[in-house]
Amino acid sequence: MKTGFDNEKYLTMQSEHIRERISKFDNKLYLEFGGKLFDDYHASRVLPGFEPDSKLRMLMQLSDQAEIVIVISAADIDKNKVRGDLGITYDEDVLRLIEVFTERGLYVGSVCITRYAGQESADLFKNRLEKLGIRVFVHYNIPGYPSNTSVIVSDEGYGKNQYIETTRPLVVVTAPGPGSGKMAVCLSQLYHEHKRGICAGYAKFETFPIWNIPLKHPVNLAYEAATADLNDVNMIDPFHLEAYGETTVNYNRDVEIFPVLQAMFEKIMGECPYKSPTDMGVNMAGNCIVDDEICKEASRQEIIRRYYKSCDALVSGTGKEDEVCKIELLLKQAHASIEDRKVVPAALSMEKKTTAPAAALELPDGKIIYGKTSDLLGASSALLLNALKELAGIDHEHHVISPDAIRPIQELKIKYLGSKNPRLHTDETLIALSVSAASNPEAGLALEQLPKLKRCQAHTSVMLSSVDIWEFRKLGIELTCEPKFEKKKSEDDDK
Repeated sequence: MKTGFDNEKYLTMQSEHIRERISKFDNKLYLEFGGKLFDDYHASRVLPGFEPDSKLRMLMQLSDQAEIVIVISAADIDKNKVRGDLGITYDEDVLRLIEVFTERGLYVGSVCITRYAGQESADLFKNRLEKLGIRVFVHYNIPGYPSNTSVIVSDEGYGKNQYIETTRPLVVVTAPGPGSGKMAVCLSQLYHEHKRGICAGYAKFETFPIWNIPLKHPVNLAYEAATADLNDVNMIDPFHLEAYGETTVNYNRDVEIFPVLQAMFEKIMGECPYKSPTDMGVNMAGNCIVDDEICKEASRQEIIRRYYKSCDALVSGTGKEDEVCKIELLLKQAHASIEDRKVVPAALSMEKKTTAPAAALELPDGKIIYGKTSDLLGASSALLLNALKELAGIDHEHHVISPDAIRPIQELKIKYLGSKNPRLHTDETLIALSVSAASNPEAGLALEQLPKLKRCQAHTSVMLSSVDIWEFRKLGIELTCEPKFEKKKSEDDDK
Protein backbone atom coordinates (compact mmCIF):
# COMPACT_ATOMS: atom_id res chain seq x y z
CA MET A 1 0.00 0.00 0.00
CA LYS A 2 1.27 3.44 -0.90
CA THR A 3 1.79 5.66 2.13
CA GLY A 4 0.64 9.26 2.35
CA PHE A 5 0.77 9.72 6.13
CA ASP A 6 3.72 9.57 8.56
CA ASN A 7 2.33 7.64 11.52
CA GLU A 8 5.46 7.82 13.71
CA LYS A 9 5.67 11.59 13.29
CA TYR A 10 2.02 11.80 14.25
CA LEU A 11 2.48 9.80 17.45
CA THR A 12 5.34 12.03 18.58
CA MET A 13 3.86 15.38 17.55
CA GLN A 14 0.39 14.64 18.89
CA SER A 15 1.52 13.51 22.36
CA GLU A 16 3.86 16.52 22.67
CA HIS A 17 1.06 18.91 21.71
CA ILE A 18 -1.28 17.44 24.34
CA ARG A 19 1.43 17.75 27.02
CA GLU A 20 1.84 21.39 26.03
CA ARG A 21 -1.92 21.99 26.38
CA ILE A 22 -1.97 20.38 29.85
CA SER A 23 0.73 22.79 30.99
CA LYS A 24 -1.42 25.81 30.07
CA PHE A 25 -3.92 24.97 32.79
CA ASP A 26 -3.65 24.02 36.45
CA ASN A 27 -2.09 20.66 35.52
CA LYS A 28 -5.61 19.36 34.84
CA LEU A 29 -6.98 18.99 31.31
CA TYR A 30 -10.25 17.40 30.26
CA LEU A 31 -9.76 16.15 26.71
CA GLU A 32 -12.94 15.39 24.78
CA PHE A 33 -11.93 12.53 22.50
CA GLY A 34 -14.09 12.36 19.38
CA GLY A 35 -14.11 9.46 16.94
CA LYS A 36 -12.91 5.95 17.55
CA LEU A 37 -9.94 5.62 19.86
CA PHE A 38 -8.42 2.34 18.72
CA ASP A 39 -10.29 1.14 15.64
CA ASP A 40 -10.39 4.25 13.46
CA TYR A 41 -10.64 2.54 10.09
CA HIS A 42 -12.03 5.63 8.38
CA ALA A 43 -8.82 7.54 9.18
CA SER A 44 -6.67 4.63 8.02
CA ARG A 45 -8.53 4.52 4.70
CA VAL A 46 -8.33 8.24 3.87
CA LEU A 47 -4.82 8.75 5.32
CA PRO A 48 -2.87 5.71 4.07
CA GLY A 49 -0.20 5.03 6.67
CA PHE A 50 -2.41 5.98 9.61
CA GLU A 51 -2.85 2.88 11.75
CA PRO A 52 -6.35 2.19 13.13
CA ASP A 53 -4.99 2.16 16.69
CA SER A 54 -2.75 5.24 16.27
CA LYS A 55 -4.70 7.36 18.75
CA LEU A 56 -4.57 4.61 21.34
CA ARG A 57 -0.82 4.21 20.83
CA MET A 58 -0.41 7.96 21.19
CA LEU A 59 -2.28 7.88 24.50
CA MET A 60 -0.07 5.04 25.66
CA GLN A 61 2.85 7.47 25.44
CA LEU A 62 0.93 9.56 28.01
CA SER A 63 -0.18 6.59 30.13
CA ASP A 64 1.57 7.85 33.26
CA GLN A 65 -0.42 11.12 33.07
CA ALA A 66 -3.76 9.95 31.67
CA GLU A 67 -6.91 8.37 32.96
CA ILE A 68 -10.00 7.57 30.92
CA VAL A 69 -13.64 8.33 31.63
CA ILE A 70 -16.08 6.48 29.36
CA VAL A 71 -19.40 8.24 28.76
CA ILE A 72 -22.65 6.56 27.79
CA SER A 73 -26.12 8.07 27.50
CA ALA A 74 -28.90 6.49 29.55
CA ALA A 75 -31.16 7.05 26.53
CA ASP A 76 -28.84 4.94 24.35
CA ILE A 77 -28.78 2.18 26.98
CA ASP A 78 -32.57 2.24 27.15
CA LYS A 79 -33.08 1.86 23.40
CA ASN A 80 -30.25 -0.68 22.95
CA LYS A 81 -28.42 1.54 20.49
CA VAL A 82 -26.03 -0.48 18.30
CA ARG A 83 -22.63 0.37 16.84
CA GLY A 84 -23.13 -0.23 13.14
CA ASP A 85 -19.51 -1.21 12.48
CA LEU A 86 -19.36 -3.84 15.25
CA GLY A 87 -22.97 -4.94 15.61
CA ILE A 88 -22.92 -4.64 19.41
CA THR A 89 -24.91 -2.37 21.74
CA TYR A 90 -23.33 0.72 23.28
CA ASP A 91 -23.42 -0.75 26.79
CA GLU A 92 -21.60 -3.88 25.63
CA ASP A 93 -19.09 -1.67 23.85
CA VAL A 94 -18.35 0.16 27.11
CA LEU A 95 -17.25 -3.17 28.59
CA ARG A 96 -15.20 -3.91 25.48
CA LEU A 97 -13.51 -0.51 25.67
CA ILE A 98 -12.63 -0.99 29.34
CA GLU A 99 -11.06 -4.36 28.58
CA VAL A 100 -9.02 -3.08 25.62
CA PHE A 101 -7.77 0.04 27.43
CA THR A 102 -6.80 -1.96 30.50
CA GLU A 103 -4.97 -4.57 28.42
CA ARG A 104 -2.93 -1.74 26.86
CA GLY A 105 -1.88 -0.40 30.25
CA LEU A 106 -4.25 2.58 30.28
CA TYR A 107 -6.12 3.47 33.45
CA VAL A 108 -9.92 3.59 33.17
CA GLY A 109 -11.00 5.67 36.14
CA SER A 110 -14.76 5.48 35.79
CA VAL A 111 -17.90 5.39 33.64
CA CYS A 112 -20.35 8.31 33.51
CA ILE A 113 -24.00 7.71 32.61
CA THR A 114 -25.43 10.90 31.10
CA ARG A 115 -29.02 12.07 30.52
CA TYR A 116 -30.09 9.94 33.45
CA ALA A 117 -33.80 10.16 34.31
CA GLY A 118 -34.37 7.04 36.38
CA GLN A 119 -34.27 4.56 33.47
CA GLU A 120 -34.39 1.00 34.84
CA SER A 121 -32.03 -0.21 32.10
CA ALA A 122 -29.46 2.39 33.15
CA ASP A 123 -29.78 1.29 36.79
CA LEU A 124 -29.20 -2.34 35.80
CA PHE A 125 -26.13 -1.38 33.77
CA LYS A 126 -24.80 0.73 36.64
CA ASN A 127 -25.18 -2.20 39.04
CA ARG A 128 -23.47 -4.49 36.57
CA LEU A 129 -20.47 -2.17 36.29
CA GLU A 130 -20.20 -1.68 40.04
CA LYS A 131 -20.20 -5.44 40.62
CA LEU A 132 -17.18 -5.54 38.28
CA GLY A 133 -15.45 -2.98 40.51
CA ILE A 134 -15.94 -0.06 38.10
CA ARG A 135 -16.86 3.32 39.57
CA VAL A 136 -19.99 4.84 38.02
CA PHE A 137 -21.14 8.47 38.16
CA VAL A 138 -24.47 9.90 37.02
CA HIS A 139 -25.25 13.14 35.17
CA TYR A 140 -28.77 14.41 34.60
CA ASN A 141 -30.81 16.16 31.92
CA ILE A 142 -30.60 19.94 32.38
CA PRO A 143 -33.62 22.03 31.31
CA GLY A 144 -32.73 24.49 28.55
CA TYR A 145 -29.48 22.77 27.60
CA PRO A 146 -27.36 24.03 25.88
CA SER A 147 -28.60 27.62 25.46
CA ASN A 148 -29.80 28.58 28.96
CA THR A 149 -26.34 29.14 30.40
CA SER A 150 -27.57 30.85 33.57
CA VAL A 151 -29.31 27.63 34.63
CA ILE A 152 -26.73 25.23 33.18
CA VAL A 153 -23.75 26.85 34.93
CA SER A 154 -25.33 26.86 38.39
CA ASP A 155 -26.04 24.59 41.32
CA GLU A 156 -29.35 23.72 39.62
CA GLY A 157 -27.55 22.64 36.43
CA TYR A 158 -24.04 21.22 36.44
CA GLY A 159 -24.11 21.47 40.22
CA LYS A 160 -26.64 18.62 40.41
CA ASN A 161 -24.35 16.27 38.49
CA GLN A 162 -22.16 13.94 40.47
CA TYR A 163 -18.54 15.11 40.56
CA ILE A 164 -16.32 12.54 38.84
CA GLU A 165 -13.31 11.97 41.06
CA THR A 166 -10.12 11.89 38.99
CA THR A 167 -6.48 11.65 40.03
CA ARG A 168 -4.36 12.37 36.95
CA PRO A 169 -3.47 15.53 34.97
CA LEU A 170 -5.02 14.33 31.70
CA VAL A 171 -8.61 13.08 31.75
CA VAL A 172 -9.59 11.56 28.41
CA VAL A 173 -13.37 11.61 27.98
CA THR A 174 -14.47 9.13 25.32
CA ALA A 175 -17.62 7.21 24.36
CA PRO A 176 -18.89 4.31 22.22
CA GLY A 177 -20.32 6.75 19.69
CA PRO A 178 -21.60 10.28 18.95
CA GLY A 179 -24.31 11.93 21.01
CA SER A 180 -23.20 10.36 24.28
CA GLY A 181 -22.58 13.68 26.03
CA LYS A 182 -18.79 13.93 26.17
CA MET A 183 -18.63 17.73 25.97
CA ALA A 184 -21.29 18.16 28.63
CA VAL A 185 -19.33 15.87 30.96
CA CYS A 186 -16.14 17.90 30.40
CA LEU A 187 -17.88 21.22 31.09
CA SER A 188 -19.67 19.85 34.15
CA GLN A 189 -16.30 18.73 35.51
CA LEU A 190 -14.80 22.21 34.87
CA TYR A 191 -17.64 23.69 36.92
CA HIS A 192 -16.99 21.33 39.84
CA GLU A 193 -13.19 21.70 39.62
CA HIS A 194 -13.36 25.49 39.73
CA LYS A 195 -15.69 25.36 42.73
CA ARG A 196 -12.91 23.35 44.37
CA GLY A 197 -10.32 25.96 43.43
CA ILE A 198 -8.73 23.96 40.60
CA CYS A 199 -8.25 25.90 37.35
CA ALA A 200 -8.82 22.90 35.06
CA GLY A 201 -8.95 23.26 31.29
CA TYR A 202 -10.77 21.75 28.33
CA ALA A 203 -9.62 20.74 24.86
CA LYS A 204 -11.14 18.81 21.99
CA PHE A 205 -9.52 16.04 19.95
CA GLU A 206 -11.33 15.40 16.67
CA THR A 207 -9.34 14.00 13.75
CA PHE A 208 -11.82 15.31 11.17
CA PRO A 209 -12.30 17.69 9.58
CA ILE A 210 -8.58 18.46 9.46
CA TRP A 211 -8.34 22.14 10.35
CA ASN A 212 -5.18 23.09 8.43
CA ILE A 213 -5.94 21.67 4.96
CA PRO A 214 -8.38 23.25 2.46
CA LEU A 215 -12.12 23.15 3.05
CA LYS A 216 -12.78 21.17 -0.15
CA HIS A 217 -9.78 18.87 0.19
CA PRO A 218 -10.97 15.28 -0.53
CA VAL A 219 -9.92 14.19 2.99
CA ASN A 220 -12.36 16.70 4.47
CA LEU A 221 -15.03 15.89 1.89
CA ALA A 222 -14.70 12.20 2.84
CA TYR A 223 -15.49 13.17 6.43
CA GLU A 224 -18.69 14.86 5.25
CA ALA A 225 -19.57 11.69 3.35
CA ALA A 226 -18.96 9.58 6.46
CA THR A 227 -21.29 11.80 8.52
CA ALA A 228 -23.95 12.42 5.87
CA ASP A 229 -26.58 10.93 8.20
CA LEU A 230 -25.68 13.52 10.88
CA ASN A 231 -25.90 16.49 8.49
CA ASP A 232 -22.41 17.63 9.47
CA VAL A 233 -21.05 20.30 7.14
CA ASN A 234 -17.44 21.46 6.99
CA MET A 235 -17.03 25.22 7.02
CA ILE A 236 -14.47 27.98 7.46
CA ASP A 237 -14.15 28.85 11.15
CA PRO A 238 -15.36 32.51 11.18
CA PHE A 239 -14.20 33.09 14.77
CA HIS A 240 -10.64 32.01 13.96
CA LEU A 241 -10.59 34.10 10.79
CA GLU A 242 -11.74 37.18 12.71
CA ALA A 243 -9.33 36.65 15.62
CA TYR A 244 -6.18 35.74 13.69
CA GLY A 245 -6.82 36.44 10.00
CA GLU A 246 -6.12 32.76 9.35
CA THR A 247 -8.38 30.43 7.35
CA THR A 248 -9.05 27.14 9.14
CA VAL A 249 -11.67 24.42 8.78
CA ASN A 250 -14.14 23.21 11.39
CA TYR A 251 -17.62 21.78 11.22
CA ASN A 252 -21.00 23.38 11.67
CA ARG A 253 -21.93 22.02 15.09
CA ASP A 254 -18.74 23.28 16.75
CA VAL A 255 -19.04 26.67 15.07
CA GLU A 256 -22.73 27.01 15.99
CA ILE A 257 -22.20 26.07 19.65
CA PHE A 258 -19.06 28.17 20.18
CA PRO A 259 -20.82 31.37 21.40
CA VAL A 260 -22.64 29.25 23.98
CA LEU A 261 -19.37 27.62 25.04
CA GLN A 262 -17.75 31.05 25.35
CA ALA A 263 -20.53 32.11 27.71
CA MET A 264 -20.15 28.93 29.75
CA PHE A 265 -16.37 29.32 30.01
CA GLU A 266 -16.79 32.92 31.14
CA LYS A 267 -19.26 31.92 33.87
CA ILE A 268 -17.08 29.01 35.02
CA MET A 269 -13.57 30.44 34.63
CA GLY A 270 -14.12 34.18 34.50
CA GLU A 271 -12.92 34.33 30.89
CA CYS A 272 -12.88 32.09 27.83
CA PRO A 273 -9.39 30.66 27.16
CA TYR A 274 -10.15 30.25 23.44
CA LYS A 275 -10.99 32.68 20.64
CA SER A 276 -12.33 30.06 18.21
CA PRO A 277 -13.47 26.44 17.90
CA THR A 278 -10.16 25.74 16.15
CA ASP A 279 -8.30 27.00 19.23
CA MET A 280 -10.00 24.30 21.30
CA GLY A 281 -8.63 21.52 19.13
CA VAL A 282 -5.32 19.69 19.53
CA ASN A 283 -5.29 17.61 16.33
CA MET A 284 -1.94 17.39 14.52
CA ALA A 285 -2.92 14.99 11.72
CA GLY A 286 -2.72 17.64 8.99
CA ASN A 287 0.98 18.20 9.78
CA CYS A 288 1.74 14.53 9.14
CA ILE A 289 0.45 14.19 5.55
CA VAL A 290 3.59 13.45 3.55
CA ASP A 291 2.05 12.72 0.13
CA ASP A 292 -1.03 14.81 -0.54
CA GLU A 293 -1.93 13.12 -3.84
CA ILE A 294 -2.04 9.66 -2.26
CA CYS A 295 -4.36 10.92 0.48
CA LYS A 296 -6.56 12.72 -2.06
CA GLU A 297 -7.00 9.57 -4.15
CA ALA A 298 -7.65 7.42 -1.08
CA SER A 299 -10.31 9.90 0.04
CA ARG A 300 -12.01 9.91 -3.36
CA GLN A 301 -12.24 6.12 -3.14
CA GLU A 302 -13.74 6.43 0.35
CA ILE A 303 -16.43 8.82 -0.92
CA ILE A 304 -17.34 6.29 -3.63
CA ARG A 305 -17.62 3.54 -1.00
CA ARG A 306 -19.80 5.79 1.16
CA TYR A 307 -21.99 6.52 -1.87
CA TYR A 308 -22.63 2.83 -2.44
CA LYS A 309 -23.30 2.27 1.26
CA SER A 310 -25.92 5.04 1.28
CA CYS A 311 -27.54 3.69 -1.91
CA ASP A 312 -27.71 0.18 -0.44
CA ALA A 313 -29.26 1.55 2.75
CA LEU A 314 -31.88 3.43 0.72
CA VAL A 315 -32.84 0.31 -1.23
CA SER A 316 -33.03 -1.82 1.93
CA GLY A 317 -35.23 0.75 3.65
CA THR A 318 -32.77 1.96 6.30
CA GLY A 319 -31.38 5.01 4.49
CA LYS A 320 -32.59 8.39 3.32
CA GLU A 321 -32.63 9.90 -0.15
CA ASP A 322 -31.08 13.17 1.02
CA GLU A 323 -27.99 11.26 2.24
CA VAL A 324 -27.54 9.79 -1.25
CA CYS A 325 -27.98 13.23 -2.83
CA LYS A 326 -25.48 14.79 -0.45
CA ILE A 327 -22.80 12.20 -1.23
CA GLU A 328 -23.48 12.55 -4.97
CA LEU A 329 -22.66 16.24 -4.57
CA LEU A 330 -19.49 15.40 -2.62
CA LEU A 331 -18.41 13.07 -5.45
CA LYS A 332 -18.66 15.99 -7.87
CA GLN A 333 -16.77 18.32 -5.53
CA ALA A 334 -14.00 15.71 -5.20
CA HIS A 335 -13.93 15.25 -9.02
CA ALA A 336 -14.64 11.53 -8.62
CA SER A 337 -17.04 9.08 -10.25
CA ILE A 338 -18.02 5.51 -9.45
CA GLU A 339 -16.10 4.30 -12.52
CA ASP A 340 -12.91 5.40 -10.73
CA ARG A 341 -13.38 2.36 -8.50
CA LYS A 342 -11.86 -0.32 -10.75
CA VAL A 343 -13.84 -3.22 -9.34
CA VAL A 344 -17.19 -1.60 -10.20
CA PRO A 345 -17.02 -1.78 -14.02
CA ALA A 346 -15.24 -5.15 -13.70
CA ALA A 347 -18.08 -6.74 -11.71
CA LEU A 348 -20.77 -5.22 -13.93
CA SER A 349 -18.99 -6.42 -17.05
CA MET A 350 -18.86 -9.98 -15.70
CA GLU A 351 -22.54 -9.84 -14.77
CA LYS A 352 -23.42 -8.74 -18.31
CA LYS A 353 -21.29 -11.53 -19.75
CA THR A 354 -22.76 -14.30 -17.57
CA THR A 355 -26.29 -12.87 -17.08
CA ALA A 356 -26.00 -13.72 -13.39
CA PRO A 357 -24.69 -12.00 -10.24
CA ALA A 358 -20.94 -11.45 -10.39
CA ALA A 359 -18.13 -10.00 -8.26
CA ALA A 360 -14.67 -8.51 -8.73
CA LEU A 361 -11.72 -7.97 -6.39
CA GLU A 362 -8.55 -5.93 -6.82
CA LEU A 363 -5.43 -7.60 -5.43
CA PRO A 364 -2.59 -5.56 -3.85
CA ASP A 365 -0.66 -5.69 -7.15
CA GLY A 366 -3.63 -4.20 -9.03
CA LYS A 367 -4.74 -7.42 -10.72
CA ILE A 368 -8.53 -7.87 -11.00
CA ILE A 369 -10.00 -11.24 -9.95
CA TYR A 370 -13.55 -12.27 -10.85
CA GLY A 371 -16.23 -14.43 -9.28
CA LYS A 372 -19.35 -15.68 -11.03
CA THR A 373 -22.45 -17.55 -9.93
CA SER A 374 -22.55 -21.33 -10.33
CA ASP A 375 -24.74 -24.20 -9.13
CA LEU A 376 -22.36 -24.80 -6.22
CA LEU A 377 -21.13 -21.34 -5.23
CA GLY A 378 -22.42 -17.80 -5.13
CA ALA A 379 -20.36 -15.10 -6.85
CA SER A 380 -18.84 -13.92 -3.54
CA SER A 381 -17.70 -17.41 -2.56
CA ALA A 382 -16.24 -18.01 -6.02
CA LEU A 383 -14.47 -14.66 -5.81
CA LEU A 384 -12.79 -15.54 -2.51
CA LEU A 385 -11.62 -18.92 -3.78
CA ASN A 386 -10.28 -17.43 -7.03
CA ALA A 387 -8.43 -14.69 -5.14
CA LEU A 388 -6.86 -17.20 -2.75
CA LYS A 389 -5.81 -19.44 -5.66
CA GLU A 390 -4.20 -16.48 -7.41
CA LEU A 391 -2.30 -15.42 -4.29
CA ALA A 392 -1.15 -19.01 -3.68
CA GLY A 393 -0.08 -19.54 -7.30
CA ILE A 394 -2.57 -22.40 -7.74
CA ASP A 395 -3.91 -23.21 -11.20
CA HIS A 396 -7.47 -21.89 -11.40
CA GLU A 397 -8.58 -25.18 -12.97
CA HIS A 398 -7.67 -27.06 -9.79
CA HIS A 399 -10.39 -27.72 -7.23
CA VAL A 400 -9.22 -26.72 -3.75
CA ILE A 401 -12.64 -27.87 -2.54
CA SER A 402 -14.02 -30.99 -4.16
CA PRO A 403 -17.51 -30.61 -5.65
CA ASP A 404 -18.29 -33.88 -3.87
CA ALA A 405 -17.58 -32.13 -0.55
CA ILE A 406 -19.87 -29.20 -1.39
CA ARG A 407 -22.95 -31.23 -2.32
CA PRO A 408 -23.53 -32.74 1.16
CA ILE A 409 -23.41 -29.20 2.60
CA GLN A 410 -26.03 -28.13 0.08
CA GLU A 411 -28.18 -31.13 1.01
CA LEU A 412 -27.88 -30.18 4.68
CA LYS A 413 -28.98 -26.61 3.93
CA ILE A 414 -31.98 -27.56 1.74
CA LYS A 415 -33.18 -30.84 3.21
CA TYR A 416 -32.58 -30.33 6.92
CA LEU A 417 -32.16 -26.58 7.61
CA GLY A 418 -34.99 -25.35 5.38
CA SER A 419 -32.96 -23.00 3.19
CA LYS A 420 -34.07 -22.28 -0.37
CA ASN A 421 -30.62 -21.15 -1.48
CA PRO A 422 -28.36 -24.16 -2.19
CA ARG A 423 -25.25 -22.16 -3.04
CA LEU A 424 -22.62 -21.79 -0.34
CA HIS A 425 -22.21 -18.49 1.48
CA THR A 426 -18.68 -17.22 2.04
CA ASP A 427 -18.51 -18.51 5.62
CA GLU A 428 -19.63 -21.98 4.53
CA THR A 429 -17.09 -21.92 1.71
CA LEU A 430 -14.23 -21.03 4.04
CA ILE A 431 -15.23 -23.79 6.46
CA ALA A 432 -15.31 -26.27 3.57
CA LEU A 433 -11.88 -25.02 2.49
CA SER A 434 -10.45 -25.49 5.98
CA VAL A 435 -11.86 -29.05 6.17
CA SER A 436 -10.36 -29.81 2.74
CA ALA A 437 -6.97 -28.55 3.95
CA ALA A 438 -6.66 -31.68 6.14
CA SER A 439 -6.20 -33.83 3.04
CA ASN A 440 -5.45 -31.38 0.21
CA PRO A 441 -2.14 -29.42 0.45
CA GLU A 442 -3.35 -26.88 -2.12
CA ALA A 443 -6.40 -26.12 0.04
CA GLY A 444 -4.08 -25.52 2.98
CA LEU A 445 -1.90 -23.23 0.89
CA ALA A 446 -4.96 -21.27 -0.26
CA LEU A 447 -6.15 -20.91 3.33
CA GLU A 448 -2.81 -19.39 4.35
CA GLN A 449 -3.39 -16.49 1.92
CA LEU A 450 -6.38 -15.09 3.81
CA PRO A 451 -4.40 -12.33 5.62
CA LYS A 452 -3.32 -10.96 2.23
CA LEU A 453 -6.92 -10.05 1.42
CA LYS A 454 -6.92 -7.30 4.05
CA ARG A 455 -7.59 -3.87 2.46
CA CYS A 456 -8.33 -5.39 -0.95
CA GLN A 457 -11.19 -3.72 -2.82
CA ALA A 458 -14.24 -5.73 -3.91
CA HIS A 459 -17.56 -5.04 -5.61
CA THR A 460 -20.60 -7.24 -6.26
CA SER A 461 -23.25 -6.67 -8.89
CA VAL A 462 -26.06 -7.29 -6.38
CA MET A 463 -26.55 -6.64 -2.67
CA LEU A 464 -25.30 -9.46 -0.47
CA SER A 465 -26.79 -11.21 2.54
CA SER A 466 -25.72 -10.03 5.99
CA VAL A 467 -23.71 -13.25 6.34
CA ASP A 468 -21.52 -12.46 3.34
CA ILE A 469 -21.18 -8.76 4.24
CA TRP A 470 -19.89 -9.61 7.72
CA GLU A 471 -17.50 -12.22 6.33
CA PHE A 472 -15.92 -9.68 3.97
CA ARG A 473 -15.68 -7.23 6.86
CA LYS A 474 -13.95 -9.77 9.11
CA LEU A 475 -11.44 -10.47 6.36
CA GLY A 476 -10.71 -6.73 6.07
CA ILE A 477 -11.94 -6.55 2.46
CA GLU A 478 -13.41 -3.15 1.57
CA LEU A 479 -16.67 -4.12 -0.09
CA THR A 480 -19.27 -2.22 -2.09
CA CYS A 481 -22.44 -3.61 -3.66
CA GLU A 482 -24.71 -2.45 -6.44
CA PRO A 483 -27.95 -1.16 -4.87
CA LYS A 484 -30.20 -3.95 -6.15
CA PHE A 485 -31.32 -7.37 -4.93
CA GLU A 486 -30.75 -10.52 -6.92
CA LYS A 487 -34.35 -11.46 -6.14
CA LYS A 488 -36.98 -10.66 -3.55
CA LYS A 489 -35.27 -10.65 -0.16
CA SER A 490 -36.34 -13.43 2.18
CA GLU A 491 -35.12 -14.85 5.44
CA ASP A 492 -34.08 -18.02 3.64
CA ASP A 493 -31.36 -16.14 1.78
CA ASP A 494 -29.54 -15.66 5.08
CA LYS A 495 -29.62 -19.32 6.00
